[in-house]
Amino acid sequence: MAPAAPRLILGLLVLSLCCEACKKVIFHVPSELEADTLVGRVDLKECLQSAEFISSSDGNFKVLEDGSVYTTSALSLSAEKKTFTILLKDIQEQVQKKIHVSLVEEQKKTPKTRHARDTVLKRTKRRWGPIPSVMIENSLGPFPLQIQQVQSDTAQNYTIYYSATGPGIDQDPKGLFYIERETGNIFATRAVDREQYPSFQIICFATTPDGYSPEVPLVHTIRIEDDNDNAPYFTQDLFEFCVPENSKPGVVVGKVIAEDRDEPYTLHTTLKYRIVSQTPPITPAFSLHGDTGVISVLLPQLDRELVPSYTLLVEVRDMAGQPFGLCTTGTVVVKIEDTNDNAPSFKQLQYETRVEENRVNVEILRVSVVDLDEPGSPGSGAVYEIIRGNDDQAFEITTDKNTNEGILCVVKGLDYETAKQRVLVIGVNNEAPYLLAPHSQQLSQSTSSVTVHVLDVDEGPVFKPCLLRLDVKECEDIGTAIGRYVAEDPETGNSEGIRYRIPPGQCNWINIDDRSGEVRTVRVLDRDIGEMRRGQCNITVLAIDRNGKTGTGTIQVCIVPGNKNFPRITQTDYIMCRDRKPICLTAEDGDEAPYSAPFVYRISDRNLASMWKLTPHDGNSWYLSPKSDTPYGIYEIPVSVTDNGGKIGENVVRVNLCDCVTPTECDGRTRQLSGGNVTLGLWAILAMILGSLLLLLILITICGCCGAGVMHRQVTDDCANHNLIISNTEAPGEEVMDHNIIPLQNTCDQGGYGVKTGEQQTFEMVKGRGHTLESVKGGGHQTLGSVKEGGGQPMMDTCRYSYSEWHNFTHPRLGEKVHLCRQDEEQKHSEDYLLSYNYEGKGSLAGSVGCCSDQHEEEALDFLDQLEPKFRTLAETCIKR
Repeated sequence: MAPAAPRLILGLLVLSLCCEACKKVIFHVPSELEADTLVGRVDLKECLQSAEFISSSDGNFKVLEDGSVYTTSALSLSAEKKTFTILLKDIQEQVQKKIHVSLVEEQKKTPKTRHARDTVLKRTKRRWGPIPSVMIENSLGPFPLQIQQVQSDTAQNYTIYYSATGPGIDQDPKGLFYIERETGNIFATRAVDREQYPSFQIICFATTPDGYSPEVPLVHTIRIEDDNDNAPYFTQDLFEFCVPENSKPGVVVGKVIAEDRDEPYTLHTTLKYRIVSQTPPITPAFSLHGDTGVISVLLPQLDRELVPSYTLLVEVRDMAGQPFGLCTTGTVVVKIEDTNDNAPSFKQLQYETRVEENRVNVEILRVSVVDLDEPGSPGSGAVYEIIRGNDDQAFEITTDKNTNEGILCVVKGLDYETAKQRVLVIGVNNEAPYLLAPHSQQLSQSTSSVTVHVLDVDEGPVFKPCLLRLDVKECEDIGTAIGRYVAEDPETGNSEGIRYRIPPGQCNWINIDDRSGEVRTVRVLDRDIGEMRRGQCNITVLAIDRNGKTGTGTIQVCIVPGNKNFPRITQTDYIMCRDRKPICLTAEDGDEAPYSAPFVYRISDRNLASMWKLTPHDGNSWYLSPKSDTPYGIYEIPVSVTDNGGKIGENVVRVNLCDCVTPTECDGRTRQLSGGNVTLGLWAILAMILGSLLLLLILITICGCCGAGVMHRQVTDDCANHNLIISNTEAPGEEVMDHNIIPLQNTCDQGGYGVKTGEQQTFEMVKGRGHTLESVKGGGHQTLGSVKEGGGQPMMDTCRYSYSEWHNFTHPRLGEKVHLCRQDEEQKHSEDYLLSYNYEGKGSLAGSVGCCSDQHEEEALDFLDQLEPKFRTLAETCIKR
C-alpha cells in the first residue's frame, strides 16, 4: 500500500467494554482523519428501537440513521484518546438514552510482503463496482441461481463480511435474492416475471467484524431480461366500422389496434396484422395494412342492396410476423351505409277519385311507391309534389312518415259549375339527393296521373271578390255612398233574392243596404279619433239566399288621409337686434303627405312686403329678414303659409326690430305707429317736443295775464341741468289747435326762410336785429342777456331773469318756429309734424323731458346720468346733429 494508506484505510475493531448496551463504544482510528470519513457504525436499535432524534455532542462528528458515524471536518487526535456522546430520543415514548463513543489511535502494522501487494491492489478497484447484473425472465434454474459477485479489495488485508438490503431481499418481494456473507455471491431463489418486476436496485455493504465499513455502500442493479412470454392482444373484442356504399378503392374504413406487454422496442413487441378470412366469402372487399392496422376499401363496387355488411377475421403476430411469433385473432364488422342510388317509382301509373264541391281540408286519395334503399333512411323517404293541374293551389299532397304514402287533399273548395273534373300529375323524389351509382345510367323522375271528379251540391251565395277594399276620405259626410258589395248564387249566376246584413260586434263605420248591397258611411271617419287611428277596419258581410243558405265576404274600409288642417307657424314672437340676422320661420301641419310639406310663405300686407322679405330654407322653413332701410320698431307681419294641398293658413309674426346687441336689452317697449306700424322720425319727435313747450308757454301767459299786478318772477337758470324736469305723467297730451298759437303777422315781412340740406330740413328765423332760436343757446347771435341790456352784452346775474323778460323773448320766436314747421316747401300746412300723443303705458324711470318747466325750486336731476338705452341713443343722435 502507499504511505498514505494508514489514513485512508479505516479497518478498525469495534469493541464494547461493558456488558450493557448504550454505555460505551470504542473506535480505533488513525491519528489524522479527513472530512466526511467513516469512523464506524453503531447499532442504534440495540440501544433504542425507535429513535426519532439522533445527535452528537461533538460538532466534528455526525451520526446517520443507520448508525454510521462520519467526520464533518478534518480532525487530528491531539491525544491518544477522544470521546463524545451520541444522544437518542424517542419523543412519543419520552425515552432518552446515551451512547459514549471513544476514539483510540490505532497501532500501525508493517508486514514484510504487504507493501508490494498493496501497490498492486492500489491500481484498480473493479471488484467493488461490478456492472449491473442480468437475470433471464422466467428462468428455469437450477435455484439458487448465482447471478453476480461483489468483493471489496480490502478483503485481502482484513476479514470482510458482505450484506445487502433493498427490494427482493428484505423488501417486497422478500427472499427473491440473497448474498453470501463471506464470498459476496448474489443468488436468485426463484423465477421472476419482467412485466411485474423489470429491475431491482439493492444496496451492498462490506464491513469488518467490529462493524467498520471500509467501503462506501454499493448500489447494485439487477435487470430482468425480457422473454417473449406474452402474446399480443387487440384492445377491443369487436371492431365495428361503417363505409358508404359505392365508395372508391383506397377509402379508409377504420383502424384496428393491438398491444403487447413484453419489453417495448424489441422483436417481442414488433407486431404484424393480416386478414385471415372474410364473410361472405366472395371477392375480397377490404385490405389491411400489416404495420398500422388500417383497413381500406379494396372492391370498387360496394352495394348495400347486395351485401349490407362484412365480417373480417384479423390476426396480429409479434416477432415481426415470423411464424414462431405469438399471435391473437380478432373480429371486425364493416357495415355498408346506404346512399340514395335507387330512385322511387309509383306502384300505379293512374288513379281516380271523387270529391264534393266546396269541401275543404279533406283527404281524397293515397298513393304509394317502391324504393330499394334502406327503409326509414333519407334515401328511401318519399317526397311528393303536384307537377301539373294545380294552378289555383286547390290541392295539396303530403307524406305519411309511417307508411311512406302520399296523401292527396283538397285545401280550397272546388266549383262544380266551373270544372266538373280535374286531372293532376304528381311526381315523387327522395329526401336525400339522388347519387348515380358507378356504371349506371341516369333515371327520370317517376310520375302518375290522378283524375278527380267533382260532385255537384246545392251552394250558398258567393261574394266576388271575397275581399273588397273601399277607400274613404277623411271627414266625409255621414251617409256618403262609398261602394257596392253584392253576392251571386252559383247555381243561377245572379243576385236575385239575396239579402245582405253586417253581423254585430264589428266596427260601426258603415252599413249595407239589405237588398242592393250599397255601402254607406254611418260616422265621420277621422284618423285622429279613437279606433280610427289604425286607418282601416275589416268588416264581415253576410249574404242570405231564399233557401236560407249563407255566404260571407269581407269589406276592408281604409281611411285615406285628407287635407283637413291648416299649416301654422310654430313661433311668432321674435326680437331682432342691429345685426338684423334673418329669422327662421318653421311651420307644421297635422296632415300627412301629400297634404303637408313643402310649404310656401308669403307676406299678405303690401306695405310690409316692401320692408320685409322671405327666402326659402327647406320644405318646412323660410327665412324672414328686413330690407336695409327698414327702421327700428315693432312689426306685426301677416304671413300666409300654403301647404302642398293648397290649404292656406294665416299667421301673424311679431318682430321687435330693436337697436340692441343682444335680445335681452329689448323688453318690447319700442313705440309703434298706430296707422302703419312705423316708429316716429327724429323731426316728428322734435315737433312734438316743441308743441309741448308751446302749450306750456300759453299756460304761463294765461296765468300772467290773470295776475293782480305785475308779477316779478325769477326764471330758473338757463343751464342744461334745468331743461329736463321730472314728470311722472305720460298720458296722451291735448291736441294743439291753431288758435292756441300766437299768430305772427309779420313773419313773411321779416324774411323767414328755410334751408334744405340732404334728407333733413333746417329752418332759421330772422327777426328784428337777427334774433334767432339759436340765440337761446348763447351762440354767436344776440342772446336774452343782450336784449335785456340793450347793448348786446350778457348780464352776469347767475342766469336769472324776470318772467316778463323771458316771455317777451321766447313767445314770438317759438310761435314763428312752430308756424314754419307746420308748412312744407310750398308754404302749405302739413299734418306730418304735430300729432297727438298715443298712450304709451306706465312711465319710465327717467321721467318726462321738459325744457320749459314752471317749477321755481331746484330739483335733483341725477336721473339724467342713468338714462335707458333708447334715451342714450337719442342723446347721441342729437349731439351728432
